[in-house]
Amino acid sequence: MPALWLFITVLVLGLAGFVLGRKRVMADAGGDIRKLHSLPNYYGANVMLSALIPSLGLLVLWLIVQPMIVQATVASHIPTENYADSGALNLLMSDVRRVADGLTLAVSQGALSPQAAQDLTGADDVRGLLGNLGIALGTDIEDYVLTAAQEYRVKSNTGNWIMTVAVIAAGVLGFALALRATSKSHRARNSVEKVILALLIGAASIAVLTTIGIVFSLIFNTIEFFKLYPADEFFFGTTWAPSFGGGSELGILPLFWGTFYISIISLLVAVPIGLFAAVYLSEYAGPKMRGIAKPLLEVLAGIPTIVYGLFALITVGPMLVGLFGKDGSFGVNWMQGGSAVMTAGLVMGVMLIPFISSLSDDIINSVPQAMRDGSLGLGATKSETIKQVILPAALPGIVGAILLAASRAIGETMIVVLGAGAAARLSMNPFEAMTTVTTRIVSQLTGDADFSSPEALVAFALGMTLFVITLCLNIVALLIVRKYREQYD
Repeated sequence: MPALWLFITVLVLGLAGFVLGRKRVMADAGGDIRKLHSLPNYYGANVMLSALIPSLGLLVLWLIVQPMIVQATVASHIPTENYADSGALNLLMSDVRRVADGLTLAVSQGALSPQAAQDLTGADDVRGLLGNLGIALGTDIEDYVLTAAQEYRVKSNTGNWIMTVAVIAAGVLGFALALRATSKSHRARNSVEKVILALLIGAASIAVLTTIGIVFSLIFNTIEFFKLYPADEFFFGTTWAPSFGGGSELGILPLFWGTFYISIISLLVAVPIGLFAAVYLSEYAGPKMRGIAKPLLEVLAGIPTIVYGLFALITVGPMLVGLFGKDGSFGVNWMQGGSAVMTAGLVMGVMLIPFISSLSDDIINSVPQAMRDGSLGLGATKSETIKQVILPAALPGIVGAILLAASRAIGETMIVVLGAGAAARLSMNPFEAMTTVTTRIVSQLTGDADFSSPEALVAFALGMTLFVITLCLNIVALLIVRKYREQYD
């Protein structure tokens, strides 16, 4: 049975358990809800969860483990002389899977009988058959690929049938045991709440374990990189010139300079505009204007960064060339092309405006109205109240919002790829093309990368360095907010 239909079957079994569990306990109580330990829905939920959790857990585990076991078993039957390394074996196994899927499709459509699919011997005939079914292969089908595909298909089908029986059996067993234990004295609410608590802990654990896994993957690969490339040349080198043929110079300083230069320009754009917008929305705008302006401002946060990148490439870059290029309005010839630090910085600043304005608006609104009234009552104007009372009180939170925005700017990729160019250089000219750490990570891992070479492993060292920097910025922001924020009643 396909996994989707098996999933639906298990859901139907769980819904049936909910109805029957609720019905059984009401019958046991003679229809009087006061005789029950828990509400009727808890009894139904207990039976439903008892059917769903073991069956769905087994289904997920089986779907993860079975392909690994089948692939390992089938791969062991492919002659070692037919592939040079693990990469070539993976390519062969992708062809094996496609051929196996094609044979399965041919059987399901009646083009072949199950026995005929196993008896096929002509690789050319199989290629023609798969072509008629719309399955394209990148290479010719060798006889050993066909044999492996037939074995793969048989083992996969056998595993699927065993999975179907095991999953349904687990669901039915849990269903039966829970339904049998359902009675008016059963503490169903306690059981259901324990299961829900376990699910919540599991969800939280997944987030934590994922973070730990990411950090450890960066650490281990960074260690491997520094075994191959000197750390002092990486951190203090001023030339970035990777070469997969050898002789690479992998100094990170030009990438850091481009990253921070673009981030500084973006903050110079975003902080004043975002802060002024927050002050206007919280202190000057009426309810109707605020209800219109705030959602419109926050629409900017929902625009994909690739769209911002296209905006930088198509609109902002040519506009800046028209102003600062050789034939531009000012005739200064500062800008040779549309890709430049200024292009990416301006567009990234626009992207950060709703981030700063929303956080600052919430922080300013948390300042008590009594402080405003007291300042106005002493004769201060509205602008003086904002400058001397509200902003000082909200300053720690605003600084934290700016640091969080800086972390967001440092980690941006798509705007930089399309707007800033790919040149790694140390220059003060904001109208020159530069690149950042994130774009180089993408570049080093694009294509067929050999993960035993420093040119590929440097991407993990770059990622680890960037992770540490952004983590430090976030920690500083949180410390500032916690230490200096005012607690108001």
